[in-house]
Amino acid sequence: MPNLSTRESWGTRLGLIFAVAGNAIGLGNFLRFPVQAAENGGGSFMIPYVIAFILIGIPLMWMEWGIGRLGGKHGHGSTPGMFSRLWNHPVAKYLGVLGLIIPFVVLIYYVFIESWTFAYSVFSLTGTFQEYMTQHKTEGSSELLLMKNFLQGYTGVENQAFFAGTTLAWSFLSVTLVANAWILYKGLSGGIEWFSKWALPMLFVFAIILVIRIFTLDAIPGSNGTVWQGLGYIWNPDLSRLGDVDVWLAAAGQIFFTLSLGMGSIHAYASYLKPKDDIALSGLATGITNEFAEIILGSCIAIPVAVLFFGLSETITIAQGGSFNLGFVSMSVIFNHIEYGQFFGFIWFFLLFFAGITSSVAMGLPIITFLKDEFQLSHKKAVSILVGLTVACVIPVVLYNRFGYLDELDFWAGTFMLVLFGAVETILFVWVFGIDKAWAEINQGAAMKIPKVFYFIMKYITPTFLIVLLGAWIYNSAWDILIYEKSAGGGSVNPENIGVVTAARVFIVGFILLFAYLIYLAWKQHAKKEVKS
Repeated sequence: MPNLSTRESWGTRLGLIFAVAGNAIGLGNFLRFPVQAAENGGGSFMIPYVIAFILIGIPLMWMEWGIGRLGGKHGHGSTPGMFSRLWNHPVAKYLGVLGLIIPFVVLIYYVFIESWTFAYSVFSLTGTFQEYMTQHKTEGSSELLLMKNFLQGYTGVENQAFFAGTTLAWSFLSVTLVANAWILYKGLSGGIEWFSKWALPMLFVFAIILVIRIFTLDAIPGSNGTVWQGLGYIWNPDLSRLGDVDVWLAAAGQIFFTLSLGMGSIHAYASYLKPKDDIALSGLATGITNEFAEIILGSCIAIPVAVLFFGLSETITIAQGGSFNLGFVSMSVIFNHIEYGQFFGFIWFFLLFFAGITSSVAMGLPIITFLKDEFQLSHKKAVSILVGLTVACVIPVVLYNRFGYLDELDFWAGTFMLVLFGAVETILFVWVFGIDKAWAEINQGAAMKIPKVFYFIMKYITPTFLIVLLGAWIYNSAWDILIYEKSAGGGSVNPENIGVVTAARVFIVGFILLFAYLIYLAWKQHAKKEVKS
């Protein structure tokens, strides 16, 4: 049995809300959301997005807070222990392996992308983009293509004379890893909470400054687009696209990604709550804070300014090229052309860095709490193990990024498994543990009770929605990717990449087996201690 007396606690309720909101507010709010909206019909995407937020997002947010706090009462800060409390069956704890494998796998490629934002903030401030343009700009050449080549050269996707390999990328990745490790070493209150309490407000300040600057820009010669046209595209729905199942899948997937649902990190955060802490209000507050960052701020930056500079049709084409093309490529070009662009480029990319690091430290917490609670390791030893594993496992992400290694990890751990985990935890909490006990747990200590309609939503609509979503995902995407008919990054599979793609899958399966074995060892130790006592 884990030792309750040695577990940490949050310093303040506000710090907790900032930390959980920081966990949710990540790169997906400012990079992934505008791309998903642009690719899926703008306003046509927002209708299923809002529906998914109400029927999946908010209920799952409350459930994960409830499961986490319940586990914390019994000394469990990770999902294997939590699930064993929900269902008194030997299999239950092994289902919790999803709450370990998902945040770990996402963490190892997320920190690499996070390091790009740090590098780009430095590049913007030091004028590196302008230097690159000066060296490579030729008559008739596209600035967007040049900056795409810049990103591919920096990340090692293709060789380029401007970058001598990936040495610079490794340098920024090293600094990013050190920053994450330092925050985690400082602990819950002194590290994660402390950092979130000043990083999250700074993120909002940077975002608001950018929104004001973007909406006060003059018309661009040669472009027929306006920022208002870009904003209108996101909010004016094409009702004919509501019958497209892919739009609904994209909207539901974005809800999972943006709220960090199915990651195990909310469970870990909530496990450090006191038994009577109000999770109904706290869960709602963090969800609303995240949606403000995404819907209000995220929708007012990348798409509107891209439409202003390149027009609507070109912006949609850029967005279809992926989150990185919109957030890194087009924004770098835009900041090259506005007054004080180096400064505004710096705060854009540093905003992304803040958003990324508040999420990545949360991804590391489930592994740390698992090692501390189930094996009674010291905090520093648990963090050291996580950092060591992350450093070792990020190496192939960097080396084989060009072959689809990162994309493969992202699809299975960062997309498919999120929904699978959401379905598993919903069934366990609502149907196995019981909706009445689950409802009582969520409302315990609540100053304002959750509306009764969510009792019905949690019991019937959310699990049905998730099971249908999971089935549709398997039918539409997962099976073709599994048998190498489609690439996880989109398009057809390059035969030369199959070996690397397979290696990514072996990596995921290998760590699933490793975590399952660790769960077995932990519970074997618990059983021995119970016999002795």
